Amino acid sequence: MFAEIITIGDELLIGQVVDTNSAWIGQKLNKIGIEVLRIVSIRDREDEILEAIDNAMKRVNIVLVTGGLGPTKDDITKQTLCKYFHTRLVFSEEVFENIKRVLAGKIPMNALNKGQAMVPEGCTVINNPVGSASVSWFERNDRVLVSMPGVPQEMKVVMTESILPKLHEKFQTDVIMHQTFLVQHYPESVLAEKLELWETALPESIKLAYLPKLGIIRLRLTGRGQDKKEVRALLDSEKAKLEKILGEDIFCEEDTPLEVIIGELLKKKKITVSTAESCTGGSIAARLTSIAGSSEYFNGSIVAYSNEVKMNLLYVSPETLERHGAVSEETVIEMVKGAMKALKTDCAVATSGIAGPGGGTPEKPVGTVWIAAGYKNEIRTYKQETNRGRSMNIERAGNNALLILRDLLK
Repeated sequence: MFAEIITIGDELLIGQVVDTNSAWIGQKLNKIGIEVLRIVSIRDREDEILEAIDNAMKRVNIVLVTGGLGPTKDDITKQTLCKYFHTRLVFSEEVFENIKRVLAGKIPMNALNKGQAMVPEGCTVINNPVGSASVSWFERNDRVLVSMPGVPQEMKVVMTESILPKLHEKFQTDVIMHQTFLVQHYPESVLAEKLELWETALPESIKLAYLPKLGIIRLRLTGRGQDKKEVRALLDSEKAKLEKILGEDIFCEEDTPLEVIIGELLKKKKITVSTAESCTGGSIAARLTSIAGSSEYFNGSIVAYSNEVKMNLLYVSPETLERHGAVSEETVIEMVKGAMKALKTDCAVATSGIAGPGGGTPEKPVGTVWIAAGYKNEIRTYKQETNRGRSMNIERAGNNALLILRDLLK
């Protein structure tokens, strides 16, 4: 069973608003056996909306539309849907009562708000429990089109409470199950070569996807069928084969962020961590502290961009900096030791490098980053040398630092 998502709004196309709705909808549909065939973003223009809807209704059984349901003149989705389905807008007392309830004590009622109680005649109208824009559910020739608000919080509520259950009830869908593996130590092409024989022999109902992520590759196995137990058994069989091929290079069997994995290890061992960061500018600390409850194991960070800070706060010796430079294995080793000492932690990571776009030399080109992780009396280092641009260099360094720390803690 296939679906198409249409997002409406000029703001999406000029980059003023990022479309997070489609990713969320795709995940939820997949869980009930509905596969998204296409995602289309279009402007608030009647002819473009009509064309997108008509094309989608010819391709798939389920069309989900978000956006263009507000009270202002640029929101034309309802009127355009009326034109497509040859109907008209009529006033709904039930929707109006819901609007009054939602706006009570927050926003004064005016003609524009009241106008949102005008709904397409002949469709199934679903009230929005957290907003004033109602949902319109159309059916034609065993096909369904659902028009929802574009505000993410509102869309998620109406999808979860009303639309997903109705879709699941109406359509007989296959079982779709995923198994994700996080793999380290491989470039994508090398990993694909290593897995070629196994991948070629996969059953027709099992598909493999490679999802690279700056130092990490996510392998996603997707199984499809009509019987949940059979699909699960097939996935488990292929999982065992993959584990035999890759061994400990698989460091997680869920699509879990590295900072979560590290946090769980730290809590399990009841130890603390700190970071000493130069080129990563505190981004590793930000990732670690983005997890609820991280105060249990995260003590602090020293962002040591200058050599003075490295010397004064992290106890890096002037001789080390003079002899080897800030971007060196010797410096990050002393930074790790200094972080554990200054912030009184059991383990730490450190980074020092040239993120770019300038600052490189023939000996140390842009993209060179030295990384260290220390735990107890052991320190491991790694030299990162790939230049993918400043933001990617920083993100890759953060991933590599956390991967080294994970290996130490394991």
